[in-house]
Amino acid sequence: MRRYLIKRAGISVMTMLGIVIVVFFIVRVLPGDAAAVRAGPYATAEKIAQIRAKYGLDRPLWEQFVDYLAGVARGDFGVSVRTDQPVLGELLSRLPASLELAVYSVLVATVIGVPFGIVAAARQGTWVDVVARVFAILGSSMALFWLGLLMIYFFFFRLGWFPGPVDRLAVGTPPPPTVTGFYTIDGALAGQWEVVAMAFRFLALPVLTLGFVLAAPILKMVRSSVIETLASDYVRTARAMGVSPRTVLFVDGFRNALLPVTTTIGIVFGYMLGGNIIVEYLFSWPGVGRYAYEAIQTNDLEALQGFVIMVGILYVALNVVIDLGYALIDPRIRLGRKVTA
Repeated sequence: MRRYLIKRAGISVMTMLGIVIVVFFIVRVLPGDAAAVRAGPYATAEKIAQIRAKYGLDRPLWEQFVDYLAGVARGDFGVSVRTDQPVLGELLSRLPASLELAVYSVLVATVIGVPFGIVAAARQGTWVDVVARVFAILGSSMALFWLGLLMIYFFFFRLGWFPGPVDRLAVGTPPPPTVTGFYTIDGALAGQWEVVAMAFRFLALPVLTLGFVLAAPILKMVRSSVIETLASDYVRTARAMGVSPRTVLFVDGFRNALLPVTTTIGIVFGYMLGGNIIVEYLFSWPGVGRYAYEAIQTNDLEALQGFVIMVGILYVALNVVIDLGYALIDPRIRLGRKVTA
């Protein structure tokens, strides 16, 4: 295990270095002038030049890269041209909002996708299986922006069941004391149950939007993995020995299909860390995805680089956690060891 962790740490460092290099040079290809955006439409050329010099945008590209690389090594992601604030501080302040949205969305997707996929595999070819496959097709082909607009129109505008897309809490409502950054958890820890209920109501529409779409790949993977497992020799042997169908399905079938399912859920969660920009913008969710969208709009290079690097770090860490989870799910897997006969 120690050898594995050391190896993964080295690979992770090299991966992050590659991400930093690629991101730094790619964002420079984006059209626009960050200094001109920061200065405003009526700024003089002298003012734009001052801002460009202040943020080092007038220096040679290789000097900017060396300084930025040294800053990242110190935990300094630079200063946002748009807000004039440290990028890392702004990202960390917004990260809990994105993580809360991601955790609940993946939880909803898992609760929908896993049971539905198991039932569809157990009743392959029946109407239940047909409904599951139609659901998977709809979820895979559904546009998040369109689905989110439908959610807002029907459940907020027409029915009034949930609040509108304004923030994590109603305007004027103070957030609970920060412990985890999750309003639903911090409110419960502080005993502010009205804040907890409000936080869940504001989470409902974006979570349902993302959960519906994310449930599709989980359902498809669960269904295909369980079907493949149920067709294996040891499952047929268990059935021949008189093992109950429920035990065959959940112990022999689903448990042995957990590895690809775990991988899929991990990929879905990794996608949520940086791929929910549209939903965060649509629902005015103050997370890192919306921060990245605003950075793109204003050509804020430092903010864009910081966002991608943070998502890369989280994604690499998530992959390590998934690999460690493999050894817990399947004891035959020994990370970092060679199996000898």
